Amino acid sequence: MAERKARVERNTLETQITVEINLDGTGVSRFDTGVPFLEHMMDQIARHGLVDLDIVAKGDLHIDDHHTVEDVGITLGQAFKQAVGDKKGIRRYGHAYVPLDEALSRVVIDLSGRPGLSMNVPYTRGSVGGFDVDLFEEFFHGFVNHSMVTLHIDNLKGKNTHHQIETVFKAFGRALRMAIEKDERMADITPSTKGCL
Repeated sequence: MAERKARVERNTLETQITVEINLDGTGVSRFDTGVPFLEHMMDQIARHGLVDLDIVAKGDLHIDDHHTVEDVGITLGQAFKQAVGDKKGIRRYGHAYVPLDEALSRVVIDLSGRPGLSMNVPYTRGSVGGFDVDLFEEFFHGFVNHSMVTLHIDNLKGKNTHHQIETVFKAFGRALRMAIEKDERMADITPSTKGCL
């Protein structure tokens, strides 16, 4: 299988973002986005997905975090799509349940070639450390629409908003790791009866 790496730049009047990704990494990450809570969650993806991530973003944070968070999701999605390639020989589907104290989340992903997001996270608070938690849905919409994956996110239990979000991102990383894993039985086969994804 070819090297599964990508580097994508996205430059708009609102944000300038560079994402580097290695799907066959060890969970090494470096972030410079100006949004610490977003970086904490990106670290969960890298660590639990065993992907290397390097994300640099300069955005209009003097307005709010919205454009930066959404555009990081978009650019990460573009880099992921490029890195995963033709998807031959991978598992395609991934799922994970992750607890953190009282919180429990489930994430299911299909590298389907069709963008779709179903996200059900009943946050108990509207912000964590000044971060608007609604922005995570914008992040995942950006990722899904540009990576062309189907993603189901459900927070099943939780009282602490930080815990709710962290279980989502850890489960996302774990589900992603499962979906991109090489499947020896699939060898050089596309995991679809259509012959392409």
